[in-house]
Amino acid sequence: MFQSEWGGRLTSIFYNTRRVALVDNENMANIVKAIPEGFEGATPYLSIKGAADAIEFYKKAFGATETMRMAGPDGRIGHAEIKIGKANIMLADEHPEISFLSPRTLGGSPVTIHIYVEDIDALAAQAEAAGAKVMRAVADQFYGDRTGQFEDPFGHVWHFATHKEDVSHEEMQKRAAAAGGQS
Repeated sequence: MFQSEWGGRLTSIFYNTRRVALVDNENMANIVKAIPEGFEGATPYLSIKGAADAIEFYKKAFGATETMRMAGPDGRIGHAEIKIGKANIMLADEHPEISFLSPRTLGGSPVTIHIYVEDIDALAAQAEAAGAKVMRAVADQFYGDRTGQFEDPFGHVWHFATHKEDVSHEEMQKRAAAAGGQS
């Protein structure tokens, strides 16, 4: 348990939904959530060489919606946000001077972004038509999802899925063994 500055107990420092008063000026106080709505879980923050082009690609390939963009004095995107379905994703142009490096500079990325979508088949066709590289073709999986994996032109890897079936842990282990996979 943690003590708040007001003496109340918090059950966790994470997912704290308490509201905090912030004063904008002498006459007005705003009440804000410590964790903004829609950002309760992990939010990927992508470093991209060519962030403006990437935003346009994500709109075309994945149906992304741009929710904000801030350019720096040098014209590079200092911060932007998009949504793919309900998933919030932050991104910015690569800034080597602060060690914010893109997959292209690093020679790839070990991170895969996983997002559930309503129709993986439609998204896959749209992504491929927009120029995404298919890394794993769309297929039904033993764990109940239909999935596909793609690399964007900027070096980020995306794993999209549509959940098709609830599978118990025991059944999942049986199916994995039958498929020759790990349990």
